[in-house]
Amino acid sequence: MVKKQQQKHSQTEELLETLTDFTSKENWDKFFTIRGSDDSFEWYAEWPELRDSMLSELRSMKDAGPDSLQILVPGCGNSKLSEHLYDAGFHCITNIDFSKVVISDMLRRNVRERPSMRWRVMDMTRMQFTENIFDVVVDKGGLDALMEPEHGENLGNEYLTEAKRVLKTGGKFVCLTLAEYHVLGLLLPKFRFGWKMVIHAVPQKSSGKPGLRTFMVVAEKENSSMVHQITSSFSQSSLDRSDKQVNGLFEELNNENNIRTQYSDGSDILLSLKDLQLGAKGDLNNLSPGRRFPLILGDESSRFSYRAVLLDARQDSRMTVMYHCGIMLIPRSRANGWLYSEEEGQWTVVQSAKAARLIMVYLDNIHMGVGIEDIQEDLSPLVKQLAPAVTDYGSQIPFMMVEDALKERKIIHQVSSALTGPIIIDDVVYDNADNDISQILPSNRDLRFRRLIFQRNVYLVQSEALLTIDGMASAANNPSRADKKSKSKKWGSQRSNESKRSLTIFHDYLASTYHSGILSGFMLISSYLETMASAGNGVRTVVIGLGAGMIPMFLHGCLPFTLVEAVELDPIIVSLAKDYFGFREDGRLRVHTTDGLEFVKKVAESAHGGKEDDELLSSSSLEKVIDVLIVDVDSDDPSSGLSCPASSFVEETFLNDARASMSDQGLFVVNLVSRSASIKEAVISRMKKVFNHLYSLQLEQDVNEIIFALKTNDCIAEDKFPEAARQLEKLLNCREPKMREAIIDASKKIRYAR
Repeated sequence: MVKKQQQKHSQTEELLETLTDFTSKENWDKFFTIRGSDDSFEWYAEWPELRDSMLSELRSMKDAGPDSLQILVPGCGNSKLSEHLYDAGFHCITNIDFSKVVISDMLRRNVRERPSMRWRVMDMTRMQFTENIFDVVVDKGGLDALMEPEHGENLGNEYLTEAKRVLKTGGKFVCLTLAEYHVLGLLLPKFRFGWKMVIHAVPQKSSGKPGLRTFMVVAEKENSSMVHQITSSFSQSSLDRSDKQVNGLFEELNNENNIRTQYSDGSDILLSLKDLQLGAKGDLNNLSPGRRFPLILGDESSRFSYRAVLLDARQDSRMTVMYHCGIMLIPRSRANGWLYSEEEGQWTVVQSAKAARLIMVYLDNIHMGVGIEDIQEDLSPLVKQLAPAVTDYGSQIPFMMVEDALKERKIIHQVSSALTGPIIIDDVVYDNADNDISQILPSNRDLRFRRLIFQRNVYLVQSEALLTIDGMASAANNPSRADKKSKSKKWGSQRSNESKRSLTIFHDYLASTYHSGILSGFMLISSYLETMASAGNGVRTVVIGLGAGMIPMFLHGCLPFTLVEAVELDPIIVSLAKDYFGFREDGRLRVHTTDGLEFVKKVAESAHGGKEDDELLSSSSLEKVIDVLIVDVDSDDPSSGLSCPASSFVEETFLNDARASMSDQGLFVVNLVSRSASIKEAVISRMKKVFNHLYSLQLEQDVNEIIFALKTNDCIAEDKFPEAARQLEKLLNCREPKMREAIIDASKKIRYAR
């Protein structure tokens, strides 16, 4: 008998050496035939090492007692784990394995002593159970067996998807694993959204792979898509610090927790299809009115990746729904328009698209030169994964294309700055426009714009200037450029002989709506400006954030009593403004290449008797205090929730420096851009603590809000605004009357910020 037993073990060891494919049913049938029904094989830890932590996890289940807890053991093999759990009082156990041999053997071995235990032949990657029926799924090495490196993660992914599907809310997936990096690389992200996870180190005497420790990973299912940090019941220092396996586990654990931190702290992360399949935004099979989130579309089978936004239509009885899902392609030239970049604009598009779910896909440089048919073919398998299961409106998923706003585009210059990142300068002609063309514009001329684009912020058009031919004005009747207000201008065709003439920047025209808004706030101190101008005194005006230099140049030309200083941190921006946008310094206009925060701080110190800074205040023609301080600096950190200005420019320290740097009648202006109402409220609340009076201009169909602050104790009442606007109108020396009208019209929308 002993000799026979030794022969069986010898055959088993020989088979184990050749059992390289742990996913082969035939190999396992052969293995279990050799082992027989009475000879169990424990791949990892034995029951004495598992008992305490395993029973602790199961007994902590709140909604079911031991005798009613529904437990599934997939890939059970001939391990005694199920028998030990049964003998500990957990009788509702279902065991599955794709080997008929081992299921038959285990059934015979347990049918009398453990009659309530169930045994079924079943593939663990394709379970034949309905959803949400088990309280616990206990995996002892099953995932590791499916995750042999040469087979990739497909089988492991299918198995974990099934395990998640059959678990009830509040249920637990208990996985005994060697925690190798390729296994953790699938296991930890798979339970990222809506699962609590803890890792235990299992003490053991031996394992199937000598030298490797067994770990117990427990994931608890929640009824949410929250992201939690993974915890461990042990520290790295409590184990062998030189152990490669232990170090690898903590490296994967730290990496995953860092990712989870980014998701949970509100960072602006674009979700992937994999994230969505893991439940990052709940069940996408069902429509959830008002659901909206950004994502990245693309996988190993697609040619390109795509930035997109998914929107489930809000509940609106007036909305006519024709499609359960629609795809809208947005060309790059339209991506920054209010309709397609801002949330409220996007909801407007959803309503007009008549789709219960709309996926807005933004095309970019990588898609240029690719036919729309090719784009649709590439996108189709991706978007099908996002379509809701609801088919009340038919199964068709139409592709809709927003017309490209650009009629022509020519890249003039590209450069990369260490401070600003990649920058593009291009000349464009917009297509499809209104009929509100200025009467001074010859109908046979195209309007051309030169743009300064910062690529770090979704290809932000930071500045835009109107180009003219031989100095001839070409301003449109409405100075707000189409893309800023989801409108566009009507263009004529340019004669071939005119195309040979030189193009210059027309500095009497402000293409951006918010630039006009900034100038409209001068109405709040128009009496002071008129007094200063009449006395021949210069009004010191500081603009922090040069961009293409459009505001400083406009002020220099249209308010000749201003002494303008631009402050710009990035010397490359200064060079681009001079080389491509006609920015020029003279006795009334200069630029400081320095930090705006430090600049204002030094002016404040000088104004209060501090040491004068020779570099900043060397011009005798300039007053020490600032009369108008404008902050128009975009943020290089979108995760802060502020697109403009950089958050340091609305902190209390800077606000106090700004106030101290200003004359008693001074005006402080901030271009505030944020999609978060709470962030805007916090900024305004902070400014109210520092300045006596605050005013606000909310631009129509734009996320920009211009905040004006007065240092004086005297408050200009709203009923005095018309008179103040007339004073400002007299002071504006604009060559283009329509530009003056636009500024005055904007001033009529300024309100006291109560």
